[in-house]
Amino acid sequence: MSLTRSSAASFALLALATLGVVGCGAEEAHSAPPQTAPSRSAPATMNKTYAKPSEAVLRERLTPLQYQVTQRDATEPPFRNAYWDNHADGLYVDVTTGEPLFSSRDKFDSGTGWPSFVRPVDKSRVTEHRDVSHGMIRTEVRSKAGDAHLGHWFPDGPRGSRYCINSASLRFIPVAQLAAEGYGEYVALFEADGPKSAGVHTDNACATPAEGAAPSCETTLETAVLAGGCFWGMEDLLRKIPGVLETEVGYTGGGTDAPSYETVHTGRTGHAEAVRVVFDPQVVSFAELLERHFFKMHDPTTMNRQGNDIGSQYRSAIFYTSEAQREVAEQVKAKVEAAGWWKRPVVTEVVPAGEWTKAEAYHQDYLVRHPNGYTCHFMRDFGE
Repeated sequence: MSLTRSSAASFALLALATLGVVGCGAEEAHSAPPQTAPSRSAPATMNKTYAKPSEAVLRERLTPLQYQVTQRDATEPPFRNAYWDNHADGLYVDVTTGEPLFSSRDKFDSGTGWPSFVRPVDKSRVTEHRDVSHGMIRTEVRSKAGDAHLGHWFPDGPRGSRYCINSASLRFIPVAQLAAEGYGEYVALFEADGPKSAGVHTDNACATPAEGAAPSCETTLETAVLAGGCFWGMEDLLRKIPGVLETEVGYTGGGTDAPSYETVHTGRTGHAEAVRVVFDPQVVSFAELLERHFFKMHDPTTMNRQGNDIGSQYRSAIFYTSEAQREVAEQVKAKVEAAGWWKRPVVTEVVPAGEWTKAEAYHQDYLVRHPNGYTCHFMRDFGE
């Protein structure tokens, strides 16, 4: 019997119910940040030693995005990372070694979209290096034991110091879990009186650019938002592309607030099932992502349909995040049309990216958890 995408999702919901179930800116690289008083008295556990895991262990433990950031000095996208808006009390440690790095008491909202701190929990746990990459002069910050790329230091924080750090370089341990995870002596940092380093500081000067270049405070990675039918099947193929570091399924392109699967699958909200893809443009360009993969993994000629899935939520669309992406998308679409890969006209929409809503947890990585689950997506071999 033919199982449609909607019936498969309904079955998954029923089963669950039954079970109860880079930062920015800087000036000339500094030799040392301004000296500030320590956050609190340093716990004895700060003397504990940490060691960098082997390459094999790092590749096994880290996600592709975490590996690219910590080991290849990438900068994750702003505002779409784990901790930029995290306000819970706790300790931020090196994701590669567990080395204590920053306290939530020293975290503040910098307005940049990355976690920002006025100082490390222990200055000896971080190292600083002059960074002249990307046409900027900055001070790179790395973990001492793990030598993991963390982010950059800038002199524009609330106390003349801002550590702009990638969430992908960190693991957050809530105060209630510190003792259980071996960081019990750090609990005292959060019991002492005194306000957090709160407040918004948005007057961030961008890094000193190379001569003739404009200041730049941008991620080294790129984000694509693609729709082409059931997001289960799309995500499963997209995640396997070299250079793709992170995928997330969700809803976009609609006109109602707080979309959910229950409302979107009616086809009346205007939303499309889509995949948000973070990728390294040095490995796979946006044009390659579209031409070699997107236009081959689904049928871009069927209006509001892929296989057994019918409705506007299953339409083919490229939601561009920049003018450059729009130009590339239009060019690739025209190229695919001219190549005659498909017998009918390509109807893929090229529209601006709008509000993104992450889909429910049971949709994420669905075909990884259910290898024999429903999909109508496969790669075509034409155009090579």
